[in-house]
Amino acid sequence: MAVKTSELFVHAEAVAALCKNDKHLARLVEKVGETQLILDECESPYESLLEAISYQSISGKAAATIFARVKALGTNGCCPTPEQMLRIRNSALRKAGLSKAKAAAMKDLAQKTLDGVVPSLEDARKIPDEELVARLISVRGIGPWTVEMFLIFRLGRPDVLPIHDYGVQKGWALTYRRKAIPKPKELAKFGERWRPYRTLASWYMWRAVQLAGKDARKITKKSVAATNAKKSKKSAGR
Repeated sequence: MAVKTSELFVHAEAVAALCKNDKHLARLVEKVGETQLILDECESPYESLLEAISYQSISGKAAATIFARVKALGTNGCCPTPEQMLRIRNSALRKAGLSKAKAAAMKDLAQKTLDGVVPSLEDARKIPDEELVARLISVRGIGPWTVEMFLIFRLGRPDVLPIHDYGVQKGWALTYRRKAIPKPKELAKFGERWRPYRTLASWYMWRAVQLAGKDARKITKKSVAATNAKKSKKSAGR
């Protein structure tokens, strides 16, 4: 059954804590309203990460097609079990549309699941964020961002801040009226004020981008050209 994040902690208390002495976030919350973030229903971390690997670096429509083909390699309409995945030929995975790297990542995920590195869903719920991140990023092709999305959208952890997520970065710049997106370290430092509800704050940053529409395109990374121009100006003034 899908669960809204607002059901995982007291929404009113979380919003009050986030908006206290923060007029910018309070204004955003007033526009957006209550959270509607839905958790996914994958039965295990293995299945969630198998799907995440399929979706890396390609469009959602293409990824959905490829993941459906991967699932078809299992039985009874289910994803291949770790044991089955290890028996599937790489050529079959490539035929499904996976790159060589993604096929290797799925094989490694299957092996680490069997080895106990990737926990069951029941065990994952008991493991602290830091430990779970450390264990899951040991899987080939799985980085911190992928694990953070798992923590948010499958486990519903309330205090996750994906500092490398472009949407969260851009939403922050829009909300706090900055001309460029922040560096991850800057966002991490700022995000300390959002503890212990950084997941909720991140959700509102994503919504800020949606609200901005086309205006969100104005917020970009500081360009190399701008940086070089600044250096040239300094050199000319010496």
